[in-house]
Amino acid sequence: MLTPSHIDLKKDRGLTIQWSDGSTSYYSIAYLRKMSPSADARELRQQMTKNPLTVLPASAFKNAGPIVATTAELVGNYALRITFSDGHSTGIYSWEYLRQIDPRNDELRAEGGPPASETTKTP
Repeated sequence: MLTPSHIDLKKDRGLTIQWSDGSTSYYSIAYLRKMSPSADARELRQQMTKNPLTVLPASAFKNAGPIVATTAELVGNYALRITFSDGHSTGIYSWEYLRQIDPRNDELRAEGGPPASETTKTP
């Protein structure tokens, strides 16, 4: 399993992770919130896939304005827990999960690059 060699969180912008294989991943704060691995967020994503007119919970509108990360903490040697300005803090982002949701995976597949399980090294 790949692990981060460096983690840089800009609370109002995003999370940059340099991985032990030399690759780098970047996740915007909004993307991390949307892709939270918490049970309620997974269920909401499934509902929205089935019905794009799904009504969002009231918590989605708490603290109108751009969402930011308020805190982040390591969970053992395997994950990161992020608390967001809307109060959401139940998602634990394992290193494996962060690799799976790397936004570059979609870009690479669109360009005919390696599958989602592989990443390319940055120059």
